[in-house]
Amino acid sequence: MRRLFFFLVIGGLGLAVLLSLGIWQLQRMAWKDELLQIIETRMAAAPVAVPQDPSETQDRYRAVTAQGELGAQELHVFWVTKEAETGYRVISALVMGDGRRLLLDRGFIPAADKASSRSSGAISVTGNLLWPDEGDWSTPAPDVDTNILYARDLAYMANRLGTEPVLIVARSLSPETTVTPQAVTTAGIPNNHLQYMITWFSLAFIWAAMTASFLWRSRAKPEG
Repeated sequence: MRRLFFFLVIGGLGLAVLLSLGIWQLQRMAWKDELLQIIETRMAAAPVAVPQDPSETQDRYRAVTAQGELGAQELHVFWVTKEAETGYRVISALVMGDGRRLLLDRGFIPAADKASSRSSGAISVTGNLLWPDEGDWSTPAPDVDTNILYARDLAYMANRLGTEPVLIVARSLSPETTVTPQAVTTAGIPNNHLQYMITWFSLAFIWAAMTASFLWRSRAKPEG
């Protein structure tokens, strides 16, 4: 009897843990759906002027428009497109009429065009503010000699180009340039919580069935 009670407790605890993980993923799924809705709403809104003191919490993904002069210096961030094309994202300084200097992600160039000259001068941009969450401890440090970065590090880029740590990712540029804008989308934001929720609830069902079967067989043995 004590043995059955022990396995009943273990089975109950295991079921409680698995169910709680499933419920947690259900809550996370609701949170992620709401977050994606907020992002899509901000991205689809009419562009506004870049705030004077933008906040990552309040202004991430906000649609903005700006005019200014492109700085001649570029930073190149190693990139692979969805079509598996290797190249670089071109980051330049955008010097606005009031003297503000912001970072501008102009878009993508193929690897073969890295050394090509690109136009600078007056430009108008429509895009979205972004605080990239890229790179980790394994990301290589920027290679200053070859001018190659492996993540869009705002602090590093702002220091190199003498700008505020504020990044506009272009979705359109006027006049158009040889750089292809790579607009911000929600495609890179994972939302796998439904899959995780189904996994945890499935494991909970299996655990409950196995526990019930074990307890039934254990009780049936003495009776037999």
